[in-house]
Amino acid sequence: MVLRNALLRLSGQKQLRHWMETSPAASRLTSRFIAGETLEDAVKVCRTLNEDGFLVSLDHLGENVTTVEEAAAATEAAVQAVERIASEQLQSTISVKLTQLGLDLSEQICRQNLVRLMKTASRFRITVEIDMESSEYTDRTLACVREMHGEFGFVRAVIQAYLYRSEEDIRVLSEQGVPVRLCKGAYKEPESLAFSEKAQVDRNYQKLTRLLLERGTYPAIATHDSAMIDTALAAARELGLPADRFEFQMLYGIRRDLQQSLRSKGYRVRLYVPYGDAWYPYFMRRLAERPANLLFLARNLFRR
Repeated sequence: MVLRNALLRLSGQKQLRHWMETSPAASRLTSRFIAGETLEDAVKVCRTLNEDGFLVSLDHLGENVTTVEEAAAATEAAVQAVERIASEQLQSTISVKLTQLGLDLSEQICRQNLVRLMKTASRFRITVEIDMESSEYTDRTLACVREMHGEFGFVRAVIQAYLYRSEEDIRVLSEQGVPVRLCKGAYKEPESLAFSEKAQVDRNYQKLTRLLLERGTYPAIATHDSAMIDTALAAARELGLPADRFEFQMLYGIRRDLQQSLRSKGYRVRLYVPYGDAWYPYFMRRLAERPANLLFLARNLFRR
């Protein structure tokens, strides 16, 4: 947990972020996890992954914008991605963060941008996965998800297993028919709101996985942890749940062996494909989620 907390603190360092995102050398660190800087780069990756039998979720990286213009630009990028998914006939959803669409500026600005995106996505029947951010945004994010679900459909919520509140959130969303992606959580939270020990998070993740498979609408189990995956598979077998009634979600470039293994066994696997130049916070949280990735990076840096 010490290493995880250190990486999460670094994810918020603005000077380090600027240096990393503008350093040519940084591309050696990120190319395994980031599809590229442009939509064209990402589409090429998605096309290849689809051909290999994987579903994808396209994410133009960015969060916590500080101006109306930045929020509008992020919205335009998301709309263009949806239109490209449709024109290419990719098997893809799109993922967005509400702070990317202006939630820090005002709920009204964010809602206007989200509605614009949802109108385009629903026209093409493409699902918008609304990523969850830190706990200060949870209530507002879920309120937006429920509103968009009621107005448009084609939306999925993300729930973080390390928050104490998540079981109740899943029960409510499941009753309303809102699809859920379950992840462990990747932000630094106070002990008053979240489990602080990995074993506690794991136990809650397994509990919530079972709950989603029992009551959820096409749940997505987002993890690279083999033990969590085994729990999901055992629960699905016990419940008699067909493989097309749920999916696993993983990050592009992480645990490719596990991705291929699940796909070869007939399970649906969706890979989260990020692109863009605002990659630093995302990258650092991925290291914090799985510090073993640091060893992987070190090996690749010294590989000829």
